[in-house]
Amino acid sequence: MRRSVRGAIAAGTSAVVLVGGLVGSTTIAAADPTPAPSPSTSYKQVTLSPEDSQKLCADRLPKMLERRDKLAQRIGGGADVKGSVAWLKARAAEQKTKGHTKVADRLEKRAERRSGRLQDLGAAKTKLEAFKAKYCQAAK
Repeated sequence: MRRSVRGAIAAGTSAVVLVGGLVGSTTIAAADPTPAPSPSTSYKQVTLSPEDSQKLCADRLPKMLERRDKLAQRIGGGADVKGSVAWLKARAAEQKTKGHTKVADRLEKRAERRSGRLQDLGAAKTKLEAFKAKYCQAAK
C-alpha cells in the first residue's frame, strides 16, 4: 500500500511540475516584449586557419573586388552598355515614344533601383578593402 501511495504522489507531483512548467513558460514567452534578433544583425565569429586565410586573401578576395568593379562599371556605363542605368533610361524613352507607358514606367523604376545599387557596391568595396588591409597583410 505504501508503494502505491508513494508512486501516486510522485506521479502527481511530477504532473503538476510539468503542467506548471508548460504554463509558466508560455506566459513568460508571451509576456516577453523583446523581439528575437534578426539573423542579419547577429554575426558569429569565424576563425580561419592560416591556410584558409591565405586562400581567401589570395584567391577569393581579388575575384570579389574584380567582380564588384566590373558591376559598378557596367551600371555606370553609357547608353550603349547593356544593363547600365543610361541603357535602361534610353529603353524607357524608346518605349514611351512607342506609346508603351507601363513598360516605360517599369524600366524607369528599374533604372532608379539600379542606380541605388552603386551605393551598395561602394559600401561593399570599403568593407572588402578594410578586410584586406586588416587580415591579408599579415597573411602574406
